[in-house]
Amino acid sequence: MLKKQGLYLPEFEHENCGAGFICNLKGEKTNQIIHDALEILVKLEHRGGVSADGKTGDGAGLLIDIPHDYFKRVCDFNIPEQREYAVGMVFLPKVANQYNFCKTTFENEIKTQGLSILGWREVPVDSSQLGPIALASEPNIEQLFVGKTEDITDADFRAKLYAARKITEHTISQSKISESNYFYVPSFSTSTLIYKGIIMPEDIGPYYTDLQQIDLVTRLALVHQRFSTNTMPTWELAQPFRYMCQNGEINTLRGNVSRMRVREEIMKSDVFGPQIDKLFPIILPGKSDSASMDMVVELLTHTGRSLPEIMMMMIPEAWEKHATMSEERKAFYEYNACIMEPWDGPASVPFTDGDYVGALLDRNGLRPSRYTVTKSGKLIMSSEIGVVDIAPEDVERHGRLEPGKMFLVDMNKGRIIEDEEIKSKIVSERPYKEWLDKTRLHLKDVPYNNETCPIETIDIKTRQRLFNYTFEDIQEVITPMAIVGKEALGSMGIDTPLAVLSDRPQLISNYFKQLFAQVTNPPLDGIREEIVTDISLNLGKDRNIFSITDRQCRKLRIQNPVISNADLER
Repeated sequence: MLKKQGLYLPEFEHENCGAGFICNLKGEKTNQIIHDALEILVKLEHRGGVSADGKTGDGAGLLIDIPHDYFKRVCDFNIPEQREYAVGMVFLPKVANQYNFCKTTFENEIKTQGLSILGWREVPVDSSQLGPIALASEPNIEQLFVGKTEDITDADFRAKLYAARKITEHTISQSKISESNYFYVPSFSTSTLIYKGIIMPEDIGPYYTDLQQIDLVTRLALVHQRFSTNTMPTWELAQPFRYMCQNGEINTLRGNVSRMRVREEIMKSDVFGPQIDKLFPIILPGKSDSASMDMVVELLTHTGRSLPEIMMMMIPEAWEKHATMSEERKAFYEYNACIMEPWDGPASVPFTDGDYVGALLDRNGLRPSRYTVTKSGKLIMSSEIGVVDIAPEDVERHGRLEPGKMFLVDMNKGRIIEDEEIKSKIVSERPYKEWLDKTRLHLKDVPYNNETCPIETIDIKTRQRLFNYTFEDIQEVITPMAIVGKEALGSMGIDTPLAVLSDRPQLISNYFKQLFAQVTNPPLDGIREEIVTDISLNLGKDRNIFSITDRQCRKLRIQNPVISNADLER
């Protein structure tokens, strides 16, 4: 990734991609799913970017089940039963001493967590498939196998894996070795494995020769073809990430990241204990919106929430003014709004934890998501239709993901769970409405106390100078508004310098401009599309995100951030 230089800032990166998944509804692990996933990537190639060398892509990859039987055949060390061990796909530096430092640091932290290292496996690759740009930054790629001790639960095992990886990431990042950015762990899980890179879709199969083996089988595959703008493609920012991938853009990223940094100050967890401070920052600096969101999803999986619940929490549907939505579901969204603000923007987000695979669409429905269910037991969801060749007589049904809706497959039961069933089950798991009625307070319910706030006795001219009012503001804006009660309209363009370049005093608000996905977003009308817009706020003390109790919603809810003098006096 380009470093901060001059007027270029890495955080201004945006992306728009092709994403989807394919799975076998019968729960059968087959090699055909791998072939179909690679076909989807090739069909989505036009949605991705390509570098000047014509061989380096913006990023492509797929997430699959851990191929247990395949690893038993190719590994020269013993492997326990399925899900009794974890596999980490690890990117490492090329320089020998830095390569050894990263491996040793990772191994030591895994041992510190009380886990056992079963062995390392070099991932066979064909580097001749890479373009010059990708080849210049190609990492060493290995797989690390870690054993579970008998006296810990599956949840504790996953938490220890997470802690080991996060602490290692921070240690290596702070070590200041020249190739610290080469160290990256695409996946470290008991259920899923990721193959990815800045590779063209048609080259990912030949590059990772594992993907050409007929005994490499899976029930599901999450796929992603990346198109990034204002960025240099990197191996680590290729998708999928550990739990999700994304076609779209999170417009609220700056606020989301800032809020997560604030929450770290009050995070406590029985799972991580005192070492939780070593996990911070949860969101690593300089990452894309998708990578940042995935890091938060990953953390939340250790809070006792299911993956579908986490996705509902982070990307809520338009619930505030929904006339027919149940009170229980509205209570779920209102409760979680007290804990976390939405990760909002035009986005289609496929996700999986190995047991569930699904997708969620943003509240405005600004990204395409089409799916096909076949009579032979396959389900294909993608950014567009036709990514896998299917005989017409094999099609059971076609469909599309609707705004704010979720589509989910339970891989263990082999069935599709529709949006209504998923959400009805999740919102009924806890008494959200009871908690809100007990602790949440609306501003409109606060009684007036008949106490007035006196206005300071400063003359109006002094106040106008303090707040930098101009003659034009008074004559052309404020006066017409006072006379006719409407906002003044004008047709002249702005010919004044930007606030940061002006040699005159400026209002602080002049230094800010609205940030939105100008390239990919259609304009929104807050009046005609009122049902999907909301400016209400929850004011009050933040609490530990690991806690799911009624104390989380002990907040004051106001309908908009502009408060009248009368409301201030309540």
